[in-house]
Amino acid sequence: MHFSYYKRPLLLLLVLYVVLLVCFYRPAPAGCDVSRYLSLKNVTLTGKVVSFPIAKKTGYNAVVKVFSVNGKKACGYVYARFKTARPVWHQTLQLQGRLKKPYSIRLPGNFDWGAYLAAQGVFAEVAVSSARQKAPPSFFFRAIATVREDILNVFEQHFPRNLAAIAGGVLLGERGEIDGGLYSDFQDSGAIHLLVASGGNVGFVTLMVFAFCALFGAGRKKTVLLALAVAGLYTLIAGADAPLVRAYFMTVCAVLGYFLHRNSGVFQGLVLACLAILLFKPASVFETGFQMSFLATLAIIICLNNYLLPDRWPRWVKFFVQIFMATLSTQLALLPVFTNVFFKVSFAGLLSNMILVPLASVLMAASFGFYVFSLLHLGFLLHAPTELLLWVFERLVRFFASFPFSSVTAAAWRTGWTAAYYTGLFLLFNLPQKDFVRRIWKYAAALIVLCVAVQYAFFNSPTVWLLNEWNKNAVLVRMPDGTRLLFGAAIDGDKLARAVLHSGGTALDAVFISEDPAKQQKEINEMQKQITVKKTVLPFADIWPGQTVSVNKVQVQAEWGLLKNRNGALWRNRGYSGGRDSLSYTVTQKDLSFTVAANGRFIAQHGVTFDNKRNATQTLHL
Repeated sequence: MHFSYYKRPLLLLLVLYVVLLVCFYRPAPAGCDVSRYLSLKNVTLTGKVVSFPIAKKTGYNAVVKVFSVNGKKACGYVYARFKTARPVWHQTLQLQGRLKKPYSIRLPGNFDWGAYLAAQGVFAEVAVSSARQKAPPSFFFRAIATVREDILNVFEQHFPRNLAAIAGGVLLGERGEIDGGLYSDFQDSGAIHLLVASGGNVGFVTLMVFAFCALFGAGRKKTVLLALAVAGLYTLIAGADAPLVRAYFMTVCAVLGYFLHRNSGVFQGLVLACLAILLFKPASVFETGFQMSFLATLAIIICLNNYLLPDRWPRWVKFFVQIFMATLSTQLALLPVFTNVFFKVSFAGLLSNMILVPLASVLMAASFGFYVFSLLHLGFLLHAPTELLLWVFERLVRFFASFPFSSVTAAAWRTGWTAAYYTGLFLLFNLPQKDFVRRIWKYAAALIVLCVAVQYAFFNSPTVWLLNEWNKNAVLVRMPDGTRLLFGAAIDGDKLARAVLHSGGTALDAVFISEDPAKQQKEINEMQKQITVKKTVLPFADIWPGQTVSVNKVQVQAEWGLLKNRNGALWRNRGYSGGRDSLSYTVTQKDLSFTVAANGRFIAQHGVTFDNKRNATQTLHL
């Protein structure tokens, strides 16, 4: 790909806009947003269902665009939980129920439901007690919703649960109720992306329309317009998520370029799609799905355009080599994102995708064919072949996930390393463009060194995370030399392990317990399923007040429990009763000193205290 692509004004505008969003934009409700009425609790609101309802054990959930609250004009979106009614996409409803703030626990490295909804522009939930239709969806939207629901119902009725979930995921991106073990196998095998409707699905549908029209000798323009219409319908049926919208928008750009006699190219289409989505929905820049979708597509475009295969190679060899190159470029581009979200690196994906990606396309066609045949009461003709394909697909996923080291636990990347990595990856992807690389390699090398140096020089101070989940506390400490200490393990061990991975490490040098050692030891054992705990220090067993433990170059001294009274004054619980006594720990390294007190409920430094807050993580740079 010629280096002039990187100098296009639209790309430079997009890069500048993304930087501004990351630095200065944070999702927040508008002045008229429905969340402004949270204090009313029980409300009557009117709105339109703008997402496909998700079936849950207790009912259905959907996002509703709000028009009014208690008769007053309002805006924004609400996440509605229906217990008795079943909403329909694009149906206008009058809802009565209890309005509340979305459930949110901010533990580093763990899923935060409230933050996830905020990135979607949703800042309130409503538990619906009654729902009344104000206006039905139009025929078009009702037909789209009916087709989607009917496809999923056919799969559920004719295939076992896991196979039905795979069929729904491959065809529509709706995996339904899939076993947790199989879901982990999809992650470990590097095939989790195949359960999400992506741009590849849109491209496959478009190609199928082209092939169908070619059989009947349709004209080129008519074929293109029909393909555009069918791909658009598929995008809507599959949920119109970011990857689908991006792919469809790229298709539209290509068609417009064709009719205007201009070769806009897929790169320009990607840039336009990204800019359009971010202008319409700026919070998308913080969505993991959005980031992964565009990074993966960009990597494939650059890599396949730069690393061209010899013409003399057989087509079937080129086919598999291109799949391998696309998979490798995607995994390289997504490595920091995937690691920072899932804390896993899948090595099996390089091999598994060479087989599973083509098979997924066959499975997509077979699943849709089975649905069409079912409408004609001829489903029995394709039932056995489709179920066999689904079974083989599941077996292959489990097979690749079973490889030794198919998936390895990995710690999150820090910002400096991430910037340096992407700079180096940009050079690697453009290596065949020798003139371009010759011009920029010195600047790129300098940038790599600068990113790492700035990370260590200015962003490597001792860091303390005050962790809290429903008033259960823990304090995680990261020292400049990489030493990691945990004080208290009252929080779920799996969540604590993810917090440690989020901090950039795969091991704890020591865990210090203040009280309830038997109970907290269970959580430590749970942590050790994901990370290494090198040492556990128990109160009044491994250490007593006045004693010191050295952990690398850090000194940790045990003290009698430092506590706070109701007025905020500090006091110490001196003396050992043999009951629920607790210790405090003073951490010292060179000029740094602070005390972790009251089983992690607060820390004290030079007479100043920093309290843990319920369901929120505080990050302190000391």
